Formats: sequence, C-alpha cells, structure tokens
Amino acid sequence: MELVQAIENRVSIRNFSAEAVSKKDLEELVRRAALAPSINNAQPWKFLVITRRSLLKEMGEAVSKAVGEIPVAEREGPGKAFLSRIEWFSTFFEDAPAVIALLMQPYVSVLETGSGFTHEEVDNMRNRPDMQTAGAAVENILLSAVDLGLGACWLSAPMIAREELERLLGVEEPYKLINFVAVGKPFGAPAKKNKKPLNEILQFIE
Repeated sequence: MELVQAIENRVSIRNFSAEAVSKKDLEELVRRAALAPSINNAQPWKFLVITRRSLLKEMGEAVSKAVGEIPVAEREGPGKAFLSRIEWFSTFFEDAPAVIALLMQPYVSVLETGSGFTHEEVDNMRNRPDMQTAGAAVENILLSAVDLGLGACWLSAPMIAREELERLLGVEEPYKLINFVAVGKPFGAPAKKNKKPLNEILQFIE
C-alpha cells in the first residue's frame, strides 16, 4: 500500500472481529514501531504484546475500578452517563484480539551530562521529547496496521490505572507504561471523521 493511502485510510478502530492477529503481523508492527525516530536515538522503548484474554479482562477491570473512583457531582443521571461513556472508551481494549503496550525508560540528554540541568529541567526545556518519541512509535503502528489490513486505536485513557496496569504486566523500573494500541480486524465499516481543511490549519511564514 502507498504511504498516502495508509495515511488517508487510517481511522481509530474500537470494534474488532474475533479473528486473531497473527504473531507475524504483531512482530512486524513492533519492528516498524522501533524504526521511529527517538530522542538522541536513545530508542528508550519496550513493547509488550498482550493476547491473553484473562489478562486483558483483568486490565479492563482495573481501569473500570479507577474510572468508578472519578469524582463527579452526581452519581446518577448525567453523572452516571458521563462515567459510563468514559468507562467504555477506557476499556474497549479488553475485547481487542491484541493490545500493544508501549513502555519507555528515561532518556539521558547530553545537556544533563554537560551542564547543571536536571532531567526534569531538560525535559521541560525540550517540551517532553520522550512523549514525542512515543508518539512517533505509535503512529508507525497505526499506519502499519492499515497497511497490513488491520485496524488499530491509540489509547491513553487506561493510564488512569497505570500503577495497577504496570503491576499486572510486570513492568519494572526504569520502565514506565506510556499507552496502549488495540489491534485487530475491524468489525464493520468504521465511519471517517471530518478533518479540518488545509486552509484552516496551514500558514506559511515567508
């Protein structure tokens, strides 16, 4: 598939068929993710591919519990509907055939070793290059999923239960759980969302 086709056809998939994703395709998604640019070429990532149904269910339950603890003005009526919506968008990953968890370890900048700046100061100064690195890897997964005839969705909402998810996944320092990508064969034809026109988002400074 041409790159432009993958970009134009990519949509967030949240409903999946029960068909399993082959180990070969999952390995290829991670291989391509790891080709993304990273801060100082640190390649600070690790990828966990979860297909065990019982574990995905436990992960979903952990996120549901965390969502239920969100303070809302009312537990019934609008408040209940709000939490229900948040819960679904945070837990639909448990029904995906596979979930790729992105882990990152802290990078060490040359600014830290050659100056008196702390890691946090450098991180703020450079506008979170670790998160920019994570975004590049995730985008490679999303576009590659389209190329391989799969659907995928990037999720940050489950991180509301990050500590419990790290425990369930056996994540150890110095790594931290950053996000999930749910992967599988799309169920049905997903609707494309409207995107802003180019003349609304583009400005040339000449």
